[in-house]
This record gives sequence, C-alpha cells and structure tokens, in this order.
Amino acid sequence: MEFNNNIFSANTQGAQAPVDSAAMVQAIVRDIDVAPTGHWDEMRGGVSKVSDVPKHLSAAKQTANAAWTEFLSHLGSEGIQSLPARHDAMMRQVRDNGMTYNVYANADQPQRPWSLDLLPLLLTAQDWSQIETGVVQRMRLLEGIMSDVYGMQHLLKQGAIPYALVQGHSGYLHAMQGSSPVGGRHLNLAAFDLVKGPDGCWWLLSQRTQAPSGLGYLLENRQIISNQFSRAFEAMPVRALAESYRSFVNALKLRTSAGMQAHIALLTPGPYNETYFEQAYLARYLGLSLVQGNDLLVRDEKLYLKTLEGLQPVHGLLKRVDDDWLDPLELRAESTLGVPGLLQAVRAGNVLVANTPGSGFLESNALLGFLPKLSQTLLQEELLLPAIPSWWCGEQAAMQDVLPRLQECVIKPTYPYTPGRTSFEPVMGHRLDWRALEAWQARIQENPEAHTVQSFLPLSHTPTFANLRSMPSRPVILRVFVLANEEGGWQVLPGGLARLGTQNGIASMQQGGSSADVWVLAPDASTKASSPAEQTKPSAQDAVFVASSQRHRLVTSRAAENLFWMGRYSERTENTLRLSKLALNTLNSEAQHSPQLLDWLTQLCVVHGLVNPGVVQAQQSKRVFERALIAGFWDTQNTTGVGYNLRAIKLAAAAVRERLSPEHWTLIEQTENAFFQPQENDAPVATSVWAQQLLARTSQLMAALTGAQTDRMSRDDGWRLLSIGRHIERLDFLAHALATAIETGCLQSQAGFDAVLALFDSTISFHAQYQQSRTLGAMLELLLTHTDNPRALGWVAQTLRGRLAKMGHLANGATEEMSHKIPVLSEVDFSSLSTDGLHPSPELLVLLSHCRQTARSVSDQLNSLFFSHSDDAQRSVGAS
Repeated sequence: MEFNNNIFSANTQGAQAPVDSAAMVQAIVRDIDVAPTGHWDEMRGGVSKVSDVPKHLSAAKQTANAAWTEFLSHLGSEGIQSLPARHDAMMRQVRDNGMTYNVYANADQPQRPWSLDLLPLLLTAQDWSQIETGVVQRMRLLEGIMSDVYGMQHLLKQGAIPYALVQGHSGYLHAMQGSSPVGGRHLNLAAFDLVKGPDGCWWLLSQRTQAPSGLGYLLENRQIISNQFSRAFEAMPVRALAESYRSFVNALKLRTSAGMQAHIALLTPGPYNETYFEQAYLARYLGLSLVQGNDLLVRDEKLYLKTLEGLQPVHGLLKRVDDDWLDPLELRAESTLGVPGLLQAVRAGNVLVANTPGSGFLESNALLGFLPKLSQTLLQEELLLPAIPSWWCGEQAAMQDVLPRLQECVIKPTYPYTPGRTSFEPVMGHRLDWRALEAWQARIQENPEAHTVQSFLPLSHTPTFANLRSMPSRPVILRVFVLANEEGGWQVLPGGLARLGTQNGIASMQQGGSSADVWVLAPDASTKASSPAEQTKPSAQDAVFVASSQRHRLVTSRAAENLFWMGRYSERTENTLRLSKLALNTLNSEAQHSPQLLDWLTQLCVVHGLVNPGVVQAQQSKRVFERALIAGFWDTQNTTGVGYNLRAIKLAAAAVRERLSPEHWTLIEQTENAFFQPQENDAPVATSVWAQQLLARTSQLMAALTGAQTDRMSRDDGWRLLSIGRHIERLDFLAHALATAIETGCLQSQAGFDAVLALFDSTISFHAQYQQSRTLGAMLELLLTHTDNPRALGWVAQTLRGRLAKMGHLANGATEEMSHKIPVLSEVDFSSLSTDGLHPSPELLVLLSHCRQTARSVSDQLNSLFFSHSDDAQRSVGAS
C-alpha cells in the first residue's frame, strides 16, 4: 500500500505545533484499510459497505469520526511518517519491561513477548455510557444469582435456572453452599467481553468471574502507548486508571475483618503460568504479596503466610487460580496450587477471597439466554446491555429452534473441560461444509446439554499498524472490568483490554491475536486526563493507602529460598566463567607446558561440572579436553557449567519476579539469550578464540547483573539471603581452588602462580601491591587475610559474618550465632601457614578445609531454619 508522501511536508511552525490539516487527516484515513463489508468500522464510525470498491472511487466514504480525526491531528509535524519510529520504541519498551504471554511455558522454551499494537482503541463518552451502566447492572444481577444459588435457591426451585447449568457445572462448589460471603459480597471483580455489532451498539459476548486476567496487561499497555502519543493523550483527554486500582485495593481491605490494616495477597499458580508476568506486575503495582499455594497454610480456620519472621496473618486473597484447584482437602486432591483448609477458613469468615469460590458456573455461555428474565425477577429491571442471542441445547425447544440455523451461528461448549467431561473449541458454523454441519447436528442431538449455540455477530474492526505499507483493520473484542469500590458497590475501570484478531477473525491470544490500549474519552475537555506519572501519584484521600503500602515488606520462605539460590547461582556463573576462560587461555598459551597447572585446571573443571568426569585430562590431550570444555557450555543435562548456571539464575529469578525491576529481569534474559544464541543459530564449530570471545561478552553482562543485585535491590532480609548465598559460594569455591593449587604444586611455577591470581581476579591488585614479588607470603596476605580485596577469603568471611549478624532478629538470633563460627581470617598467624616462608604447612590446608566446611554448614543451617518446610519441587530450583 503506497502513501502520498507529498502530504507529509515539514511543519514550519515547529515540531510542537499539532497538525490540524484536514487534507492530511483525510489522506491518512484513505490509506488505512476499511472494515470488511457488514462490519462496523471504528475509525470511520459506521458500518462498512465499500470493502470491494476501489479506494479512489469511495473517498467520500473515507472520513474518520471526530475522535480519530483529533487523534491523527496530534501526530506532530511528521504525521504518519512518525509511526514507524513510535512502533520501534513501543516494541523496545515491551522487551525492556519483560512483558510476556506464554501458551505453554516451561524452563526450556523462550517466553513469548506480549503482542501489543501501536494504535489504541478509542471509545467516546457515548460508547462508554452504554458500557458502564450496562456492565454494572449485570454485575448486580450476577451477585444476586450467586446469593440465591448459595442461599435459599429459589431460582433453581422455580425453574428460572436449570439445575444442570448450576449443580451440573464444575464451577458450582457444593462445599460453599449455605456460607455467607466475607464482606457481604460474593463478587469483587469480573471481566465482561464485549463486541460492537453492525448496528453500532455494544453486545455482551461472555463474562469471567473466577480469575479474570488482563488487569496488569492493560495497565502496561496504557503506560507504553500513552508515552508514544503523549500529546494526544493529554489533549483529548483520556480518563485515568490509577484511582480505580487504589479504590479496588482499599475496597478489598474494608471488606475484611482487619479493615485498612488488612494484609492482602495475590495468589498465583506460579512462574510457568501463561500470564505470570501480569500477576507479578499487578502485585508490585498494587503493593500485594505475590504468593503461591505452598507459601500459605491454615491454622485454626485462619490463613497465614510463611515468612522468614514466622507466620503472618493473611486477611484477603486476590486469586489467579481457578476455584477447583484452591483446596486439595475439599476439591481436587492432586492440586499443588491451593491451600489445604482454605475453604473452611472462607466459610468461617476469616479470609476474603476475590472472588468467593464457586462463581465458575456464571461463566457458561448457556446462562446468557436466561439472564433477561432473571433480571426482571431479581432486579425488576430490563437489561440495558444486550447479550448475543444464546441457546442452551439442553432445552428441547431451543435445540429444535437453532439446529436448522446452525450455519449462521457459533457452537460453544456449555461446560469447561474437567476429568470425566470432554470439551471443545468454539466452532464457526459458516466455516463448515454440509457434511460437517450434519455431523455437528448429530453430535448436539446425542448430547444436547453439553452444547450452547450463539448467534454469529460480525465484529467491529479497528485500525492497526504493521508498517507504512500495511495498516490493516482487525476485529476487536473489548474486555472491561468491574471492580469493588470503597462505598460497598462496584465501579467500572475506565479503560480495558482490546483483543485484536487476525484476518480470519481469531481473537485468541494463544492463536496469534494481539492487544491494544483502550482510551475512554472524557465527556468534555474540562475533565483533564492524568499523565502516566500523575496516574501513579497518590492523591490526598489516599493517605491511608500510602501509609499501608509503606509497611515492612514481608519475605516469604519461598522467595527467601529462591533469592538465596539466585545469589549462589550468580556466583557460580561468575566462577565458572572465570575458570573456563582461564582454562581455554592456558591451553592456547606457553603455560600449557606446566603439568601441575594443567592438573590443577583439570581437577577444578571436573569438580565444578564444566566437563564430564570421564573426559581425557588436559595433560593427556589438550585438544580433546578443550573440545569437551566448549561443548559443555550449552549442555544443561550432563554438565553444570556456564549454560547450566545461567539457566538456573533465570529459574530462581522467575520465582521472585515481583521483587525485581523490569531492567533487572531483562538483563537476566539478555544474558541467558546471548549465551545460548550461537548454539540456536547453528554456529560453525566453535574455536577457542570464538569461545573466549563469547565468555568475555557473557562476563560483561554478568558484571552488570551483579551490579543490579548489589545496587538496585532493597536491603531487606531477602536481599541479605541473596548476598549470603553469593558469599557462601565464593568462600567455598576460592578455598577449594587455593587448596587444590597447593596440593597439585601449581604454585611452584610462575605460570601456576599467575593462574591462581587470575582465578581470584586479583592480578592487578597483586602487581600494584607486591610488584613481581611472587612469594607464598605475599599471595596468602592478598588472597587469604586481606579485608579490602573482595576476592580475598578474609573479605568474603568478614562480609558473610556481617550479613548473618544483620539477620540476628530472626529465628531467636540463630544467624548471629552462625556468624561467630566463621573464621576471622584477618587475624591468622602467617608463621603457622608456612614451614619456611616458601612452602605451605599442613595447617594451611586444614584452615582452607575449615572454610569450606563452615560455608556448607551455614548453608545447611539456613535451609533448616528457613527453607526445609518448603516442597522442593515447588519452592526451589537449588540443590545442595
């Protein structure tokens, strides 16, 4: 698609002046694809009737509505030519923020970046008025249904709702029957999926009440897109989101027994869930503890969080786990995602769960056809927001009515998949040939209750951006959220998550769909939109919220363990990087003729898992050993070298992602990706020079990662455990390296002496202090007793003692007692470490062995104190 570039001449009034040329806007609109015939066109504000007509013959029909005209007029002097640069900046920010959506996430698959379009979906005040009043009314209706179904069940007894759609649905929980909701409401949030039909009105497609996703993604979408179009965002104006989020958290707290002092946590299935990014992001933004099932336990019908400081009460859960996995005692026994006894704590009124378990049956599309009459019964009101006509085939009359029109409809499952009950993906009737139609008719007649049929509604289309030659329109489904508010009712978040389909109409994120930011325009310009920075700034009425958000941050036992192992694996990575570089450099230098040095390197590489134990030793065949060492870079199954440790860092970090800044997480991903990329791209056979270059680049990234751990994390007990993990690992590694160098006689040669200094990263320090005085005493002073050299055992031991002492307020001072067992190497008597000033004494090896034993003992004791009650498979990627 070609654009008339002559239209986009520079604006002589300067870049700050908005482009208001009607000709420019008209030219842009002409070159953006129209919606297919019969679909509402969001940009042009009408149903499309010209998709098959050449554009130059239909220019009169190519006029943007007022909202899009204003948006385009704020593109600046470059007009549409600015979009590619904005798009590139948007994609960079998505990557930098670590936004991901994973269909089948596991440790070996790369995480898929979140798909976001550059152009927002614009909703006028008139659009929003219909949506806002309609979904709040439907929220009241769903709350009424929940209250009746789990109460007196009048609706079931009167036949207003078929028993099969409630008690036959896996989302109905018999265990919750008769219980009163904590805080007086069953529903604290819900998501409604809406589509705009050819009539220009919004229609309800489906509703989500169990654990709706999107609240975090839409917040990130807003931050990114508002940055790209800041001029339009401020001028139009766009309604802000932040107040609704603050009110929602306050509402949850007020509905608990603890009031505004309540501790609210977000329950996640864990880092392998496809929407884990937004769960971590949302917990961080709302100031909630991000927890997994094994972080929690129930005692005396109350919910507690396991932390380093003991059990801490939890008063409310915002859950992202489906209901049937919440409690293995009363629901699915095989669940490791929930908390044994949680339902009893809910029934006892001691913990609020948003939403109250048991709302899953409300998500069935079959229920939509019964809601108009239920609204008249429960609310004495007509529904303001219509739903797409739906027929549950479990009713004989409905089935007979819809079967002849199956080709014009969409076939959907009545029930979700559960063990013992199959399900299926929705099927578009107009895509079926006559044989497939007959097969579906027979299938429905054989099991009518399992099938629901909805009318097919052509989805509205909104413009998207791929590049200057491709700006196609795409079908859009709008997800809006109704949230609890502080007054005891509900509010509609003034925005949403737009899901964009592909050309064939699919709007699923799993099957190639995308997303867009949603701008709800204020009724008039006097309602000023907040800038992204202002949206995150608390207002005066949020004083209580601010005070509560500044409380002491709890460190869960799971987070503590993963931080501890994140520190250990970070140090292991740096150690294996340095050892690998040293080995490769030695094998290709004149130092290769030193048998003691080669013996030392071989032993270290085998002990630390860089090569397999059965590999030929370096002194026997340097080239075979070198190839084995390089091959082990990416072998994460049989060796524990650089690649293994980089992957382990990422696994540990993923479990505590809510504690890491986006830049920190991105750096972890970049380091791992950069290391594994050559293998994935089928690089030619690695040479020693190429391998050393790869190790050097990885070392630079690891230096940045170490800086992020040291300088960009809060100094709480979690960080201290990360630091303790690093120093335990460093003390063990360096003590072993020095002891092995002594045992192999490596220090007796100049090459060996220099190699030990290089492994300790202390070459420059040694030369600066001792010039060329290569004596055992000088080395021991720098590498063993020095307290200013961060690679010296004395400095490591001193720092480790300090970190442990700082945690003395935990476990009745047990860590302070541990600190006293770590040797004070700065006070070691040199005369006892060398027999003649040149050769080490047996006492030196005993001291180094004691350092290693102490490091391992501290690790074991920390595990017993803080981690041992954790389930190994769920709570740690580490192994002792």
